[in-house]
Amino acid sequence: MKTILRKSLLYKTKVEYGDYTLNHVEGCSHGCKYPCYAMMLAKRFGKVKSYEEWIEPKLAKNSIELLKKELPKYKNKIDNVHLCFTTDPFMYGYDEICEMSLDIVRLINSYDINCSILTKGILPKELKDYDKRNVYGITLISLDEEFRKEVEPNSAPYEERINSLKYLKESGCRTWVSVEPYPTPNIIDQDLSIILDKIKFVDRIIFGRLNYNTTASSFKSAKEYFNKMTDLVIDFCNKNNIDYHIKEGTKTDLGKKK
Repeated sequence: MKTILRKSLLYKTKVEYGDYTLNHVEGCSHGCKYPCYAMMLAKRFGKVKSYEEWIEPKLAKNSIELLKKELPKYKNKIDNVHLCFTTDPFMYGYDEICEMSLDIVRLINSYDINCSILTKGILPKELKDYDKRNVYGITLISLDEEFRKEVEPNSAPYEERINSLKYLKESGCRTWVSVEPYPTPNIIDQDLSIILDKIKFVDRIIFGRLNYNTTASSFKSAKEYFNKMTDLVIDFCNKNNIDYHIKEGTKTDLGKKK
């Protein structure tokens, strides 16, 4: 696969539930069509010119070298390192990326720093032997495979993601699911409670609405709908003793003027 060289890797993220993060790959083969916010930023700042270029990922081949320099410098400031916010650490069908991601997590853990992982790929079974403070997650916004092929065309099938996460949970690992960006009913009519029931074994759920999408924006009852879905998630998590985080802007005060 194509490679690049990075000048730095670790940085403090502004994502509301993040601490430090890194992105050791440029682009993402999963080709999400929500649209993908990371791709939009990459195009805006001239890192890629097109969707076709974005879905041909480039591995930062000097990632381990950079981390060995940066971890001693930042280790006392870091609570957690997230993989990843603008790419996928276990990109479906890319063994080179997966192998480097495993090496990166192992190296970070060796500095007594834990990691959080999020993927639309398959979580490797080897992770069960890593630092038990790590938290492993998948993105899951539906169970409909035809919908997945439409909006996340090159990602792992939903059932395979869930099974890999469940394996790690049963191996004593901490797990989470990002139910985001969750679509409106005019995009796909589905029952969120069925999706939640499939992941009731996890330790944490993050829920967020779909943004930057004209079809979702055109749904007239979007605010009411996401308020209702947010309440459903909170109720489900409370009943099943699951920690949760609702993304900012997902639930709104309908009585407040905007």
